[in-house]
Amino acid sequence: MIVGVLKEARAGESRVSATPATVEQIRKLGYGVVVDPGAGVAAGFTDGAYEAAGATVGDAVAADVVLGVNAPAPSQLDRVRPEATVIALFSPAFDPAMVEDLGRRPFTALSMDAVPRISRAQSMDVLSSMANIAGYRAVIEAAHEFGRFFTGQVTAAGKVPPARV
Repeated sequence: MIVGVLKEARAGESRVSATPATVEQIRKLGYGVVVDPGAGVAAGFTDGAYEAAGATVGDAVAADVVLGVNAPAPSQLDRVRPEATVIALFSPAFDPAMVEDLGRRPFTALSMDAVPRISRAQSMDVLSSMANIAGYRAVIEAAHEFGRFFTGQVTAAGKVPPARV
């Protein structure tokens, strides 16, 4: 079985569905991995890093299982082979047209954002993990834009009062 890692089609998307470290884990399970050229560049991973982890760089939509962060573009979906499985955040509750389109296609689509948020499925709860990361990043971005320390600082050179937010 071959697992494919898509290059995200959505403009500005910097996430990737598998890192070189996860490629190594998938390979240890006995699966092959093919990664779209440049799939991890926005996330800081080169094609060479994926190759060093055991993946081949090629056409991910030709794989048996295709991984994406967001719903693949229609041009990508058109090239998915019949009987394959595509796993991504399809947002079925917000995009009924996508659900209808996927229903007409000859492959299986699994929407990770439709996995119930229960204890049994906690390891697959992408909504909580992405919200956690987004919240953490929001604080870091706010601190960067604020231009001062968030907490008070007392040093030999003087003191910096805490921020009022």
